[in-house]
Amino acid sequence: MSLSQEQISQAAQSLSQAAKDLKPIAALTETFPGITVEEAYQVQTINIDARLKAGARVVGKKIGLTSPAMQQMLGVGEPDYGMLLDDMLLYQGVAFDTSTLLQPRIEGEIAFVMGQDLMGPVTPVEVAMATAGVTPALEIIDSRVKDWKIKIQDTVADNASAAAFVIGSTLIPLGSMDLRHVGFVLTKNGRLAGTGAGAAVLGSPLQSVAWLINKMGAMGVGVKAGEIILSGAASAAVDVAPGDSIHLVVDRLGEVACRFA
Repeated sequence: MSLSQEQISQAAQSLSQAAKDLKPIAALTETFPGITVEEAYQVQTINIDARLKAGARVVGKKIGLTSPAMQQMLGVGEPDYGMLLDDMLLYQGVAFDTSTLLQPRIEGEIAFVMGQDLMGPVTPVEVAMATAGVTPALEIIDSRVKDWKIKIQDTVADNASAAAFVIGSTLIPLGSMDLRHVGFVLTKNGRLAGTGAGAAVLGSPLQSVAWLINKMGAMGVGVKAGEIILSGAASAAVDVAPGDSIHLVVDRLGEVACRFA
């Protein structure tokens, strides 16, 4: 059963209020059992539009659910995406206040910085040609849904669980680099918290970015030069709390770090 426009608006309001009140809510898939993925994207758009009207600016996109394990867990066959806004960008060396989040986790990724506008359909080769460079990134994810008990519709509506992100200070040209073979080492408070390789991201981070551009292109939306694209996590998300320090090293690309207060 499809949702009415009023129910879609109600779903958007409930997520927005949860973020403001810092009180997680029941999953939308429980409150609105008939919600579809397409309707969940409508919910996402309502809340993003509200933030844009309040003065925020889109600086990029993020891709989620890129690993087979996560897709299997949520019973889906493709990733999802969300918007990156300028007020979500964090800077290395500046502690992030976790009191603004409900149940934060962090992931290590490769960020693409686009050098050209691009509209789908595209191939991974075209993505590579349009990329100004890549850099390590940390994405802080959060869920407005209690205990992270989510389905695909819940995370899509919740802007793909995006909260904030940090990118590295060096931009590396792709050249002949094969991102499938690039290794990731994530540490938390000096201890190993996760490892991975680019191949864990939908087979290749390039393929992940191509998926995003093609998915959005089908709706008449492209990516613009200068936008940041978070291509997806190479290993499992790690819980974070005040006092934690996170460091990511990506082979041949450099490193990025952040800390939480």
